[in-house]
Amino acid sequence: MDKNKTVSPGSPQQVKRICSIGAGPIGAGWSAYFLAAGYEVNSYIHQASEEASLRALIDNAWISLTELGLAEAASLDKLKVTTDLITAVQDVDFVQESAPEDLSLKQTLFKQLGEILPPNIVIASSTSGLPMTDIQQSCATPERTVVGHPFNPPYLMPLVEIVKGNNSSQQAVDWLVAFYRHAGKAPLVLSREIPGFIATRLQEALWREALHMVENKEATVEEIDFAIVNGPGPRWAHLGPCMTFHIGGGEGGMAYNLDHFGPALKLPWTRLEAPELTQSLRDELVEGCDRQAAGRDYITLLRERDSGLVAVMKAIRECNDKASGL
Repeated sequence: MDKNKTVSPGSPQQVKRICSIGAGPIGAGWSAYFLAAGYEVNSYIHQASEEASLRALIDNAWISLTELGLAEAASLDKLKVTTDLITAVQDVDFVQESAPEDLSLKQTLFKQLGEILPPNIVIASSTSGLPMTDIQQSCATPERTVVGHPFNPPYLMPLVEIVKGNNSSQQAVDWLVAFYRHAGKAPLVLSREIPGFIATRLQEALWREALHMVENKEATVEEIDFAIVNGPGPRWAHLGPCMTFHIGGGEGGMAYNLDHFGPALKLPWTRLEAPELTQSLRDELVEGCDRQAAGRDYITLLRERDSGLVAVMKAIRECNDKASGL
């Protein structure tokens, strides 16, 4: 395979119609986001029975998207749902694939897309961990395929991690960055293909420590969530962990923190291997979450989460505007 093969997509600013593949929270979330940004969306679903769930997820997302502000051309009427892949990609300017995390399934999809799409149309995968090098193996035009991994929910979280496969072209990456940025996202290009990308790996490190504490009876599920919500969480939302640590060191910054506290952190750093997910650990986590849910159903929890995220995003937007003098 020619690793230097190029792709020549059209202008990212001229994208009008998008194919969003998948009816789950990610696929539906992308569809909602693109509709809110004013695009026409062809949503491809595997079977007709998925349409009701897809539309319900989009309707829920629309509540938060409306509160944040819709594009002038935004309309739910611009959504077309189909179970036919050829129809779904007809006259589209971009494809966002969000099928289940099954390598064989994604390889089949990308093989089909490579055969039926014009070669200048960029195809992005929402995969949260599968390497694009593996996904693109059966695609006849792998140069235009790139990972475009959103953070959940994609209709609210700005981050999209962009990762090349061995046969992805730099032109496709550059186009995808420009398109996501134009669409209002925060694209982050990884320097190389790594398992789990960046944000998910950092999230998993925290998750591993939570599992350790529950397994060792050091903390309950409720205590762990309470600690993050009322401690690191608000700081990370605006600054990230590194700058939080840097400012926490006073005038000495990161250097002071590392020089004084670094040796004491060696012990917890050595505990990052995940504990075995036994039945008892699994049950304790499930029961802890059920206690916190306190009988609230999925939709209620979803609305509460999204309402909180909208408030956080508005606050961050206000902080950024003040910092830039707007």
